[in-house]
Amino acid sequence: MRRFFAEGGKGLNVTAPHKEAALSLVDELTPRAQRAGAVNTLALRKGTTGVSLLGDNTDGAGLARDLLNNHHVTIAGRRVLLLGAGGAARGALAPLLGLKPSDLTIVNRNVLRARELVERFRDMGRLRAVGYSDLEGEPYDIVINATAASLAGELPAVPPGIVNARSICYDMTYGRDETPFVRWALQRGCARAIMGLGMLVEQAAESFFLWRGVRPDTASVLTALAAAIQTD
Repeated sequence: MRRFFAEGGKGLNVTAPHKEAALSLVDELTPRAQRAGAVNTLALRKGTTGVSLLGDNTDGAGLARDLLNNHHVTIAGRRVLLLGAGGAARGALAPLLGLKPSDLTIVNRNVLRARELVERFRDMGRLRAVGYSDLEGEPYDIVINATAASLAGELPAVPPGIVNARSICYDMTYGRDETPFVRWALQRGCARAIMGLGMLVEQAAESFFLWRGVRPDTASVLTALAAAIQTD
């Protein structure tokens, strides 16, 4: 990574599972990256004291824009379940809570990691942390998969009762075919099941804006990318 910047690189993205480790690579953090405790975007900064690396987190902004602008999903006043407590979840929490859900539950295999996130973001809204075996109660309005399970072709250990015909399910990962989580959600009869291709494009646009000061037209990029995946 250091060699990339030494040879003229201006910025790069960091993907799973390295977003938390990337914290140690930078000299300065943006407020949202500091809040998240995870970095997915690095940018070269030149100042009076020399060259430094800035760490940012554009994941949450990308997720929020995809949900709101591309899929017209309303978060305000709705019950949200977030699967996972790793770097992807960390980046998503502040923007999600900023959209004012009625409450947000974090579920993770290691409940202690989920509880740590609850403490970190407690001031932003109603939060609770549970393990998968403790998921109960009414189905959630929105379920967001922030785990890496889909990358391995696996499904998080979610019970079927967390969704119903009104639930919207979103997988941060994506592929040419439906991810296991999206397939599971559709089989359970949820209202909509969305893969994270739009999040990829929107977070990249946010990163590009940090590097170049220009925000790309995400609608045309998303259309071209979806077409490329279908024909690849």
